[in-house]
Amino acid sequence: MRRAAFLLPLLILAACKEEPDFDTRYDKAAKEIEARAKAMDAEIAKANADAGTAGEGEEKARKP
Repeated sequence: MRRAAFLLPLLILAACKEEPDFDTRYDKAAKEIEARAKAMDAEIAKANADAGTAGEGEEKARKP
């Protein structure tokens, strides 16, 4: 029983993994968001080029 009481805290400490700090998580999220945004921009540009309306949709939306 004493062995279990001694080993239990060691096992708990070994199982605990330090979580990344805020800056690390923020940088990772920012990179993922930037990658998604670039992929969306490329997809929109391709769709506009395929439709032959590059930029026309934006101009029409601005005109009243």
